[in-house]
Amino acid sequence: MQYLIYDALKNYKRKMPVRFHMPGHKGSRRHFPLFKDAALDITELSFSDCLEGPDGILALAQSDIADLLGAKRSYFLTDGSSCGIFVMLYAAKKRGGKVVIARNSHKSVYNACAILGIEPYILKSNELDGIPLPPTAAEIEDAFKKEKDIGAVLLTSPDYYGNVSDYAALRKLCDRYGKLFLVDGAHGAYLRFDPDGAELYAGLHADAWVDGAHKTLPTLTQGALLNSNREDIFSDLEEGLNIFRTTSPSYPIMASIEYGVKYLSERGAGLIDTLKRELSLMKMRLKKRGVMFYPKSKTMQFAVDFGGMGISPYLAQEELEKHRVFAEMNDGRYLLFYISPLTKPWHLLKLERLIRKIVKMRALRNTYEKTDPFVCGTKKFSYLTALTFPTESLALADATGRVCARNAGVTPPCFPVVVAGELITESAADTLMSAKHTFGIKDGRIEVIKIGGNR
Repeated sequence: MQYLIYDALKNYKRKMPVRFHMPGHKGSRRHFPLFKDAALDITELSFSDCLEGPDGILALAQSDIADLLGAKRSYFLTDGSSCGIFVMLYAAKKRGGKVVIARNSHKSVYNACAILGIEPYILKSNELDGIPLPPTAAEIEDAFKKEKDIGAVLLTSPDYYGNVSDYAALRKLCDRYGKLFLVDGAHGAYLRFDPDGAELYAGLHADAWVDGAHKTLPTLTQGALLNSNREDIFSDLEEGLNIFRTTSPSYPIMASIEYGVKYLSERGAGLIDTLKRELSLMKMRLKKRGVMFYPKSKTMQFAVDFGGMGISPYLAQEELEKHRVFAEMNDGRYLLFYISPLTKPWHLLKLERLIRKIVKMRALRNTYEKTDPFVCGTKKFSYLTALTFPTESLALADATGRVCARNAGVTPPCFPVVVAGELITESAADTLMSAKHTFGIKDGRIEVIKIGGNR
């Protein structure tokens, strides 16, 4: 397999060039010693193509990737999946002023709606063991019937916990009502190369979808892809890319995206098969020993329900980190372990041993304090309307009963606990106060709609 971008970067490095171009580090080993591969970090040169209008190695690499992913068009994103969300919603805006989304959509979905003037029709889905489930086709069809100005549905699938939407049913539904079917597939890029799970890949069904390559492929952080199979939206997507995508794309990141896709196209099936087998065996052994975990995941993400076993996930996390094992996310009940095709099988064995040890520790029994990781406020104003009101800042402890003026949530997983226009409930305030990392909160204060006064 030829790695077009990486090979071009290596060839340039070998020339020991005189660099009268950006970036400012000039590839200097003497003055930039902490970054040994800085010589691979370049800008648009005569041989390196330009992402604004690619017709060289970038165009060829994107074409190769599209073929491997089963897309008609694939576009590099070095701004992460969030850029792709903005671009997809830019295309959706031309087909209606509203979009159907799940409550647990990423903050970038809400931000894009605010910037583009799209009113999100938010579906508050059911939960299973404290984890939000994807909206059903029936729920989305009900939204289509109620609101005539809906241009698209945009769903997160797979989500952080491995839930996957019913793609086939949603594809038929969107075709019947003439709506765009968009997917934030940031957590599912590897599924394209899973020989037994390829039907879970968003690209088999969506009009446009985002792959967060860096999440599950051997790709550098921020590397992602926007893909589409619908020719009548190509021009809108490309127009959106010209607006939202950086004009200074990272060549190492683009090289790593190409590498990640091509590497898994060659070796992914074997790597994924091995990991899935080992993960399945680990789950069976842990289940026999009474260890609780989220059972409905259709991906390789593994969420251990420490809260359900009466153990503080924060104390469990501390114990794991003593042994140099680091989880992806702690949501106050579950510890989520993010597994990719490159996870080492023996690392799963180490994780299993430590989980069994933690579950047996008497000092950790009955340490769990019940939380509400997935809470919703009560809607008082539409999202876009709420953003127009004057605001004031209140301490979270004093904000219960007030209407939220700007989204606020927990990160990760980066979806809102309370959305602009919603009444802040005591449960929502408690969740935000207890979270270690949040967005929309500054110094323990939240923006609320100001009562009275001038705009």
